[in-house]
Amino acid sequence: MSAVLQQAKEKVWSFYQALDAAKDDQLEAVFGEFCSPDYRFRGCHPFNEIDNAGDVIKTVWQPLKASFCALQRRQDIFMAGENSLDEDGSIWVVSMGHLMGLFDQHWLGIPRTGRMAFLRYCEFTQVVDGKIAESAFFADIPGVMVQAGVNPFPPQSGTQLIQPGPITHDGIMTTLQPTQEGEKTLNVINEMISDLGNWDNKLSLEEELALTWHDDMIWWGPTGIGASYTIERYAKQHSGIFRASFSDRIFNGHVCKFAEGHFGGFFGWPNLSLKPSGGFMGMAASDNYYDMRVIDIYRRDGDKLAENWVFIDLLYFFHQQGIDILARNQQLNADSQSDVSNRCY
Repeated sequence: MSAVLQQAKEKVWSFYQALDAAKDDQLEAVFGEFCSPDYRFRGCHPFNEIDNAGDVIKTVWQPLKASFCALQRRQDIFMAGENSLDEDGSIWVVSMGHLMGLFDQHWLGIPRTGRMAFLRYCEFTQVVDGKIAESAFFADIPGVMVQAGVNPFPPQSGTQLIQPGPITHDGIMTTLQPTQEGEKTLNVINEMISDLGNWDNKLSLEEELALTWHDDMIWWGPTGIGASYTIERYAKQHSGIFRASFSDRIFNGHVCKFAEGHFGGFFGWPNLSLKPSGGFMGMAASDNYYDMRVIDIYRRDGDKLAENWVFIDLLYFFHQQGIDILARNQQLNADSQSDVSNRCY
């Protein structure tokens, strides 16, 4: 199995190199070389589910490359493992970091800036028989909106910033890590999930978090919520607010969950169905359930978790409630003028 995992890493790494270097008319050949004929894509809103590579190229990569000139991939975490939720032991590779370029053309209705822009992303990629069979691509699109000066959300409780990778600078794992380290990481993640599964236990929120988190933990949250540092501030700036916002929730499970070395994570489609009867992020309260798609990536330090990079598809969460943030922004963009050159160098 170790050989298969290493081959999967090399396949995805090579795919990214080819994808990042490809011109518009070369993308079809890249996907044809690396992806299976029945390639499946699951992306954050507005991309959602796409069942063929041709439409992924037209919907995702061609517009992105046309808008972000000289696009480069700046990875912070790269890892692979067997899906612990799959009896057949399917192989997945995770890449997390930023796609950075010169934001020279409007994208998804977000006005161009002519300056550097960072799109924070995380992608889970399944490799089957040497071909990429499936991808789950989450990106912090609201983060680009904020960089363009069109923040779509009310003031957030955490900090907005271009998020760094792990403090240990060891998240790029192009070679396999010791199996026992990955097992330790996955065990702590599972313990943390079990603790979170009970919002009505007798411990205080901070006491509950301390079971599996270091006191100086960092929660790198999405734009609209923001990042928090230390258990005490995380409890005040996100976790406590989140629990107060939802009177009920349904856990739908995860599609993939694994760990390698000191890092691990999961994604769901959707992870949760939530009833925002207390309101959420300043939006109107509701007694209906809405689905929430989430990616979580963790770093373990010793026997507890130290860092957590979180991707929540907030555009999809609010779209279900009739709030089309991108459409609203497109209207604003249509009325605006810019002096930025149309030329992409």
